[in-house]
Amino acid sequence: MSTPLVLTVMSADKPGLVESIAQVINRHGGNWLESRMARMAGQFAGILRVDIHPDNVEALRIDLDGLTHLGINVQVAVSGQADDPQLTHLHLSLLGNDRPGIVHEVSQILARHGVNVEKLDTECTAAPMSSDLLFKAQADLGIYPQTDLDALRSDLENLADDLMVELSER
Repeated sequence: MSTPLVLTVMSADKPGLVESIAQVINRHGGNWLESRMARMAGQFAGILRVDIHPDNVEALRIDLDGLTHLGINVQVAVSGQADDPQLTHLHLSLLGNDRPGIVHEVSQILARHGVNVEKLDTECTAAPMSSDLLFKAQADLGIYPQTDLDALRSDLENLADDLMVELSER
């Protein structure tokens, strides 16, 4: 029997950061199952899933808290929620001119349609042959059976004339 944990990590980026976290997890017999980590603007952020024996959870929390002296901040949450079997999984791709508030507008539409954002990657890049910024988003979504996909697509496309929207099964 093991306890599933989700850890979030935040720190100024530096060599050895991941190794410090892995060392603590290993010391307590934890199994590092999956992670998403990235460096952005000199900061390091990550989220990871770990399984550990229930007797070792509190000692692991204490040792992870001890990493603050290295400037590594770790939050630990016990994960107990399984995937919802009703959800259909779709992939959303968006491309359009960047502007302030676009992520808020997109997320507002997704929330209004009861869509669960499971993964979101965004970036702004220079448009070919111009200096305009393009907003690009890739998202994995959880969609409930009652969601009207045509209405969702229409609402997203109506955000801007130049916004290209693609919804596909994943």
